[in-house]
Amino acid sequence: MEIAIVGVGKLGVKVCEALSEGDHSITLVDINDALLDKLSQQYDVMTINEDGRDISVLQEMGIGSFDYVIAASGSDETNMIVGRFAKEMGARCVIARVRDPEYMKHFDFIRKSMGIDYLVNPDFAITMEIYKYLVDKYSLEGGIFTSGRISLLEFDANKKPELIGKSMPEVKAIMPNMLVAAISRNGKVIIPHGGDYILEGDSVYIVGETEEITSLNKHVHDKRKHHNEVQKVMIIGGGKTGFYLAQKLADYGVAVKLVENSKARCQYLSTRVRNVMIINGDGTDIDMLEEENLDDMDAFVTATGLDEQNLLLAVTAKQRGIEDVISKVSREDYLALIQNMGVDMVLNPLNISAAGIFSIIQGKKRVISSTMVQGQAEIVEIIANKDMSMLNKTLMDLELPSGMLIAAVYRDGEVIIPDGQTKIQDKDRVIIFSLLTAIPELEKLLKRK
Repeated sequence: MEIAIVGVGKLGVKVCEALSEGDHSITLVDINDALLDKLSQQYDVMTINEDGRDISVLQEMGIGSFDYVIAASGSDETNMIVGRFAKEMGARCVIARVRDPEYMKHFDFIRKSMGIDYLVNPDFAITMEIYKYLVDKYSLEGGIFTSGRISLLEFDANKKPELIGKSMPEVKAIMPNMLVAAISRNGKVIIPHGGDYILEGDSVYIVGETEEITSLNKHVHDKRKHHNEVQKVMIIGGGKTGFYLAQKLADYGVAVKLVENSKARCQYLSTRVRNVMIINGDGTDIDMLEEENLDDMDAFVTATGLDEQNLLLAVTAKQRGIEDVISKVSREDYLALIQNMGVDMVLNPLNISAAGIFSIIQGKKRVISSTMVQGQAEIVEIIANKDMSMLNKTLMDLELPSGMLIAAVYRDGEVIIPDGQTKIQDKDRVIIFSLLTAIPELEKLLKRK
């Protein structure tokens, strides 16, 4: 497919990385010549060093012939204008990144009036993942994901103590018709392999035939704590993520305290966020947070613009015994540190947004459905076809990356829990569990021969 990314900011780079392994022809348009030169050396892409708002530039590159145009610059206004121009010139599908809450209030009107097919908002996407976790306590709705005769169940390993301390082969012996698709440990989602063990405190994701998973569900899910127990939440950082999350939780009935360092921003928030206590203060000042009853909070969310500050405050909150601690982190190289910090959930807004764009581009012909897991991984259901390069090879020969697992196959009415010798065949329904960081490898897996 022909894909143009106009405005190559952080999101544009992430999308370029995610799609570069697929069977796409990618064109990057930006005024930053040094950045384009760097990306052209890393990826097989065409670059145009021009302003994407210039109609003559869009005409010259033949924007109307593109299958997808992704407007992902740092300016909402630029993205909407580029999206409008591209659609007017005949581009099949237009995706625009829009973040400002003032625009988000008119989401549907903007999309329809400007002819933009999809609006992507990284801050709102991360907000919904945090909200879902705090309110439902599960990444999956009700703790279970079902597609036909295949289901995936999420539960605390402590609910099935015979699994604790067991390796993956030992778990297979205990539950021969099921597979551990993922483990969530100390805020990090892990795709397990033969040498991994289930530890106390882990959350596990088990895939299998729906009837057996439903039976297991009755034993591991009880009337445990649910959304009504989250009553008090403190959010550090009154940027766009803090704005969206504070309002979403307040509308649900949660008592929210939002701490923001900028007085001007606090004044802005106080006129636009309802039923939220806005506190003008330094979120790193623990004495101030104690005065605001930090230790009484049910949940603590760090959403400033500084990854280091977010992680430091999250670790501090966890050490003080706050039950649910969530942190927003944008740098990939910090993700490896998360598992040792004890934070409950760490989210990268760029990964989440790139995954959403990936699903749009793959479309329903390839990706039937996708479900986010703790904002770090995705359950992707596809229909295999004869053009995909992964067909008729054993899973062992596919050499899947460590961040990806083919969890189940549905073929001719039969549910197959795969092993290294399993081969994907034409028209199989395949459930893939993939970390968001492995999206480029997922693209490669779905690539045409």
